[in-house]
Amino acid sequence: MEKRPSTSKGSKKRLRRFLLRYYPPGIILEYEHKGKRRTKPIDLLDLSEHTDVEVLINVIIRQEPLISERRRPILRSLIEKLSSKLETKSTGNYSLAKVLQAHILPLTNCAFNKSGSQFITGSYDRTCKLWDTETGKEVLKLDGHKNVVYAIAFNNPFGDRIATGSFDKLCNIWDAKTGKLLHTLQGHSKEIVCVSFDTQGDVLATGSTDNTAILWDAENGKTLHVLEAHSAELVSLHFNTDGNLLVTGSFDNTAVIWDVTTGQRMHVLEGHSGEISSTQFNFAGDLVVSGSIDSTVKIWDVPTGKCVNTLEGHEDEILDVCFNSTGSLIASGSADGTTRIFSTMTGQQKHCLAGHDGEISKVSFNPQGTLLITASSDKTVRVWEVETGKCLNVLTGHTDEIFSCAFNYDGSTIITGYLFMLPDCTLLVHKI
Repeated sequence: MEKRPSTSKGSKKRLRRFLLRYYPPGIILEYEHKGKRRTKPIDLLDLSEHTDVEVLINVIIRQEPLISERRRPILRSLIEKLSSKLETKSTGNYSLAKVLQAHILPLTNCAFNKSGSQFITGSYDRTCKLWDTETGKEVLKLDGHKNVVYAIAFNNPFGDRIATGSFDKLCNIWDAKTGKLLHTLQGHSKEIVCVSFDTQGDVLATGSTDNTAILWDAENGKTLHVLEAHSAELVSLHFNTDGNLLVTGSFDNTAVIWDVTTGQRMHVLEGHSGEISSTQFNFAGDLVVSGSIDSTVKIWDVPTGKCVNTLEGHEDEILDVCFNSTGSLIASGSADGTTRIFSTMTGQQKHCLAGHDGEISKVSFNPQGTLLITASSDKTVRVWEVETGKCLNVLTGHTDEIFSCAFNYDGSTIITGYLFMLPDCTLLVHKI
């Protein structure tokens, strides 16, 4: 066992609270250091019903200086909650709970806060709206952009800030409690199409059709770094779990891995013969997955920037890719109307999910990794069992192609957004 690291009397780190991360299982320590809020994860990826909880607690207290012996009871309670959650099985039996007349013009995106208690929507009507998931009521209307609000994000796990990226070339940061506009970030020369906070909520990344990404200080709104390497518009960006790396995907057929602290380019991921549509880090941060209109998915080794596997099988463009929460599986959605699930380790295809009558625009695993949802231009969302590849549910009620879908944090709720030009644009909320 490792010895407990020593802490000097002058240490200013103060534990504020514990946050649970159910999937993948872990405990997040929120603490203050030099006047700033920080988080530190304790990963419990091997936690199961067979884990000796007391032994695990002893190891955590011994190794983590922020946790004192007096925190043992709350630590025990948290680990027991995690264990209980892991034993919960989902049937995929979702039903329509809410139909929200969300905006007067088409939706562009939707996203949950960490707990799933609230979600946000962006729209061509130039606004972002905050909603209460349980009641379906509008909580806030964030109005201030002069063009389409295309990209939106919470600063999860905190959920007290919202970023909106717009075709007006600006990104706004809002207070999620009051709706107050905190910062307007100006620096891009063309439309902003993707935004993301790092896991600490300290840094915001914006990607644009001007071929650049910009890193911003989320607290004061100042520019940290302008990331210039791509020769065509950006379509994707994603922080790793630690928040020290960013990957960007572009229509120039490449993805780039960046050092967030220095703004320096680490690797250019070259190998696709077509435009990149989607990129993502795995949870461990040692792999990146990329999807392309060349009909392939590639897995890249982060330390070296080398391609370690090319996943084939699709007959048309790849429109979206994602890892499951532990990074052991990859899902790819394609314009060929199918979704495929691959083993990350071996690259072997586990399932080809066929059933949609149109292209797949979005794929997403539930937090437990047991279910996968696919959104399609055939006006349906399908819920699939990952282990068997069986379709468990078809979510209907949409009147146009579905562009976005997402699980909430515990996987009990799905939101789906679709284009419906007249008389309004609608969002559906499905619950178990």
